[in-house]
Amino acid sequence: MFGATVLVPILVGFDPNVAILMSGIGTLLFFVATGGKVPSYLGSSFAFIGVVIAATGYAGQGPNANMGVALGGIIACGALYFVIGAIVQAVGTGWIERLMPPVVTGAVVAVIGLNLAHIPVKNMVPTPFDAWMQAVTFVCVGLVAVFTRRMVQRLLILMGLIVASVVYALLANGLGLGKPLDLSGVAHASWLGMPNFSAPVFSGHAMLLIAPVAVILVAENLGHIKAVTAMTGKNLDVYMGRAFMGDGVATMVAASAGGTGVTTYAENIGVMAATKV
Repeated sequence: MFGATVLVPILVGFDPNVAILMSGIGTLLFFVATGGKVPSYLGSSFAFIGVVIAATGYAGQGPNANMGVALGGIIACGALYFVIGAIVQAVGTGWIERLMPPVVTGAVVAVIGLNLAHIPVKNMVPTPFDAWMQAVTFVCVGLVAVFTRRMVQRLLILMGLIVASVVYALLANGLGLGKPLDLSGVAHASWLGMPNFSAPVFSGHAMLLIAPVAVILVAENLGHIKAVTAMTGKNLDVYMGRAFMGDGVATMVAASAGGTGVTTYAENIGVMAATKV
């Protein structure tokens, strides 16, 4: 969940620290909105990447100079999302389920990932050595999944990354096959500090471009809540409208401070399924 939450702001030129902070605040707001009845985590939504880049003309490197325009559009999206949630809460989920059956919501969640898969791959494999290390990382995670048990197996992504980092350090720092692992940035980083908050700018063009993402978030969230329902055996349809409204409020609050739009996370559903917590 951490990797995905941090990757989105990096890809659109936002501050990852603000995104992490607003992810936590947004999750707490979501819990309040749902009365603590819907176990979900809110993280940076990948659905915003394309429209934010289009609205700001972001070139892909460094801070996004037009971040404020994107933030205004994300707030508009959150407001529309909230309105949809209020309608669902008032009249029920029947109409939205007819418009978005499981074959649609499941496909939306899958397409978001498939459509964006090339972006991290392109960013992470600038050299043949990096490409091989990416393959090694996949293998390390797979080996942890197959040959370990209990808590280590449940933390297979984290443990696989640790093993892969050790392999990378041996090959790059030890044998000089790639760019050496440099932890000086971590060593010199401040332990405490204020995030770099940013203010929204409301542009009609950006708002019209970004606000329709609310439809994608509805489909995504609907699919996630249905998955949690299947996993827990408890029907959560009665909380669907409140979940949409909570997600909408969290998105507006996040964007008002410089964070990315947030959504319920499939990664968290996987964690709950693996740990039974």
